Amino acid sequence: MPQRPVGSPGIAGMIQLHQAAPLIERQHAIIELLRVRAPRRVTGASLAEATGVSLRTVERDITRLREAGVPITINRGPRGGYGIDARPVLPPISLTPGEASALIASLVAVGPYTSAVAQSALGKILAALTGK
Repeated sequence: MPQRPVGSPGIAGMIQLHQAAPLIERQHAIIELLRVRAPRRVTGASLAEATGVSLRTVERDITRLREAGVPITINRGPRGGYGIDARPVLPPISLTPGEASALIASLVAVGPYTSAVAQSALGKILAALTGK
């Protein structure tokens, strides 16, 4: 499925931010649900119920996340489900100021105050960028 960039609705293939926000929030919820349950697997039906969407929508979201490089595993069969490599703490990473700015813009666009985790991430990035 081709990615649809966020932007002007007058340009073919573009979506507006208000259309992207539910997708971003749902994908964040899926990652968090998988992370909390790791190393156990979570069924697609459980993810669909928790996020209030269809199983097919969860499958599309999982596909998008995996295409973006999120380490989600898929186990098929009666005892199958989705899993993720969930480390309790990530190693330090170095971002260029441009990369930090891109993350800040993304968090602000989605609304950093909709999630305590997003708000915390924004604070850490801003502190690193401004040296405060």
